[in-house]
Amino acid sequence: MRILTGLQPSGILHIGNYFGAIKPILDLQGRGEVFLFLADLHALTSLTDANALRENVRAAAVDLLACGLDPERTTMWRQSDVAYHAELMWILSTVTPMGLMERMVAYKEKTQRGISSNVGLFTYPILQAADILAYEADRVPVGKDQKQHLEATRDIAIKINEAFGEGTLKLPEAQIAEDVAVVPGLDGQKMSKSYGNTIDIFMPEKALRKRVMQIVTDSTPLEDPKDPDASTIVALYRLFATAEQVQQMKDEFRAGGVGYGHFKQRLFEAIWEFYAPMRQRREEILARPGYVDEVLAEGARRAREVAGPVVERVWKAVGLR
Repeated sequence: MRILTGLQPSGILHIGNYFGAIKPILDLQGRGEVFLFLADLHALTSLTDANALRENVRAAAVDLLACGLDPERTTMWRQSDVAYHAELMWILSTVTPMGLMERMVAYKEKTQRGISSNVGLFTYPILQAADILAYEADRVPVGKDQKQHLEATRDIAIKINEAFGEGTLKLPEAQIAEDVAVVPGLDGQKMSKSYGNTIDIFMPEKALRKRVMQIVTDSTPLEDPKDPDASTIVALYRLFATAEQVQQMKDEFRAGGVGYGHFKQRLFEAIWEFYAPMRQRREEILARPGYVDEVLAEGARRAREVAGPVVERVWKAVGLR
């Protein structure tokens, strides 16, 4: 079984990235061929600072390795190092109906949140389809919010197969972790760099505490009962605490007499403790000059070996070879 996912290096990795994409991939290491690319081509749709993009790619690679990515079991590479992504995208775009792109919810949501509208953002799902189809992925771990994009990938592959021959492209399947598919941010909306509501994985202790304390809550007085089921604090705490600890927090919410600040402090402590081993690994990686570059270069070589024959087959099918 081949599993593939991508992470957009448009900023520092955050908790939503970890539980929505990183942890599912790490849990699958050793169970099949695992492929993970750093989607710097996608990042260009919203990031125009060249130095920031280069730094973000490297930081993402460091953080992924610190989180437990094993280069011996997972192929990791920089998307732009493998030209097959962009080449296949163009072919896919020639059969993709405009109506399919116009129905993509993510584009509408991003532009409504103030992200500048551009053609790259509009055709983002086609490049995403190329990312997946070039590697004949069996499973693609995605959050609920990305399910529509995976369905679009399948639709595009079907269009290619109908036009140029059955079996030209393999149809992937989505793999959705229902319990952590959407991680809430500081404002209760989906945690996203685009929305500025993230909690970064490797924030310094003081900065992390300050960020957690910024979680939006209502004005319920300290002494009154509170609704744990509507709380971002509880939703995030559930990711880091045991079932018993979560139940205790929920009981204290309902009982009243405890303020939100106390619960936020407990959440901060849980996050800080959870990532402690990863912080240590990160320091060890940073102490090895050249290691990250070697990992990315070897990953790109392996990726080209896999994607090359697939894209060559598509070229021949459509008449480019």
